[in-house]
Amino acid sequence: MSKTTTLARLRNIGVAAHVDAGKTTLTERILFYTGASHKIGEVHAGAAHMDYLAEEQLHGITITSAVTKAPWRGHLLQVVDTPGHVDFTIEVERSMRILDGCILVLDGVRGVEPQTETIWRQRSRFNLPAIFFINKMDRPGADFDRALGDIAKRLKAEPVAITVPIPDQGGVVHLIDRTLIRFAGEQGEILDCVPCPAELWSECAPWREALLLAVADLDDALAEQVLAGAEPDPAEIRRALRSGTLTGRLFPTYGGSALRNLGVQPLLDGVIEFLPAPPDRPPALAHRADGTTEEVVLGDQGPLVALAFKVQLWDGRRHVFARIYRNRLRPGDRVVHLASDGRIVQEQIARLFDIDAGKKTKTDEAGPGEIVLIAGLRHAATGDTLCAPDHPLALERIDARRPVLSLAIEPVHGEDTDKLLDVLDKLNQEDPTLTVEEDPETGQRLLRGMGELHLQIVLERLAREFSLEVRCGRPAVATRETIRATAHGDALYAPPPSPDPKVPERRARVAVRLAPLARGNGVRIGGEPRIRPEGGELGPVQRTAVADGLSLALTAGPLQGAPLEDLEVVLEEVELFGQASTPEALSAASARAVQKALATAHPALLHPVMAVEVVVPETNLGTVLGDLQARQATIRDTASRDEDATIVGEVPLEQLLGYTTALRSLTQGRGQFSMQFERFDLV
Repeated sequence: MSKTTTLARLRNIGVAAHVDAGKTTLTERILFYTGASHKIGEVHAGAAHMDYLAEEQLHGITITSAVTKAPWRGHLLQVVDTPGHVDFTIEVERSMRILDGCILVLDGVRGVEPQTETIWRQRSRFNLPAIFFINKMDRPGADFDRALGDIAKRLKAEPVAITVPIPDQGGVVHLIDRTLIRFAGEQGEILDCVPCPAELWSECAPWREALLLAVADLDDALAEQVLAGAEPDPAEIRRALRSGTLTGRLFPTYGGSALRNLGVQPLLDGVIEFLPAPPDRPPALAHRADGTTEEVVLGDQGPLVALAFKVQLWDGRRHVFARIYRNRLRPGDRVVHLASDGRIVQEQIARLFDIDAGKKTKTDEAGPGEIVLIAGLRHAATGDTLCAPDHPLALERIDARRPVLSLAIEPVHGEDTDKLLDVLDKLNQEDPTLTVEEDPETGQRLLRGMGELHLQIVLERLAREFSLEVRCGRPAVATRETIRATAHGDALYAPPPSPDPKVPERRARVAVRLAPLARGNGVRIGGEPRIRPEGGELGPVQRTAVADGLSLALTAGPLQGAPLEDLEVVLEEVELFGQASTPEALSAASARAVQKALATAHPALLHPVMAVEVVVPETNLGTVLGDLQARQATIRDTASRDEDATIVGEVPLEQLLGYTTALRSLTQGRGQFSMQFERFDLV
């Protein structure tokens, strides 16, 4: 085939869904029916071809997106199976960024679920054409028509049924071809396609009518035929459906049961017929180093452009997944990418690989539209654009959400500290939503991620892949201290004389007044003290010593030794004793005066207070408000928009530890929240 024909026959598709909707089970059937795999691996048996990580097999969920290739009807499908759990949403985000279309899988009983909505927003961000597969239609309570209505209502999309599942007959009705397709054989690999019986066809009439009305809305010629009661040609129906799918006006929808091998082959036909080839997608927009923009048209013409969308450790070595947009890539090629600080980084491609889930095969070349694995790139990170050295560009980057849950982590064996830091840096390169920070006040090393399962998987990988034993627990939240009343302190520093006559006597007396300040005012030190005896004065060195003593005392409060905030220290009086009032004595007396005053000034702890915005379904508003108030929240505002409600308020940080999981439970996974530091305050 020519290069042009090859591109026209290529489909880059992702399979995405809410957790447990059956997308990995569907992907396993796709691989089997296309001949890419010789057997079907079941998720519940821990044998799924696409779930190759040990943690995926243990937990029975997809954790990392996996790439494979499958042939169908003279076309090549590059298939990406993505995670369904919200904690691993970065895998869906970066996969959607480099795909041309996607299959969205729904549970036939539950319909559109919370993570379905999140995936839909990610799909919409990149304007990806999509088709739906309503799965598990063999289960009690499954309702194809209700699922279609759910898509229309909750996703504001127009689903158009193409196949209607008939589980009791082991088949589906194809609404375009007016046929009944039964799936026989041990694995549903044998298709028996016959004209749909009249009685069954009459039951499908409402869906057929909806299909014809949808295509009539897209094509005037078809509209005339439909209005005249004529039967449009199936090829014309498909042409109109493809046009509507590529523009995002409608979404072909298939029904079946992947686990029961029902309805998968017609879905594969739909991928070929309705989802775009790479040339069908609009050109990508890239930014030049000088700030201007350039359209990147997919093809062989022009300097190299590829997007690094994922970093992964493979056999302990760093590899980069990339989608090629323009020109071709070969081992030995030199490429550049723009670093975050604007520097141009040059690297060399060592090896290229085709990918089949957990297996890689060397290849000598990769062209436009292909997804490949690259070895040899030491610095390229998620979202970097790989370019020809003489033509640096930057495609739109991949956004990583900020982590919202953290825990303290340390190695069991102290000598493993450096190894732990090195491994965590590698894991952060793989997953930008995972970060490691050190609290400068508590000294704890904090591992931050998207949720409890996210962090649990990281801990399991540390043990399995890197033989690192770690201790972890809830992070300690940094606090401050303040005072609630005015108080005075008077201290005489006069240690016993030294028996050594060469050591001079040290003596000084300082009096101070402390007063509380409004929140956010920090610490003020001031006042012009009376000097005793009358007529005395403080020299520059003595003034510095007094100021140092006051500042030192304010670094640790009387309750937990935390730094002090929001108070004023007024220096009222300093008594000098000649040569005995050394800088050391003045500093010590000042510190003791402050400490005495603090003890009687009604000291109190200040906790970090976060400004919080919570977005939840309106039906969950009352429950979430009640929970926030139980967490000592101050609600500032609530507002409703469409079917969502937004809550704006302030909450102590301690009360938000683990809140992501709690909010998910209260809203069936549909709630979201963001927070940022506001101030330290009394709680």
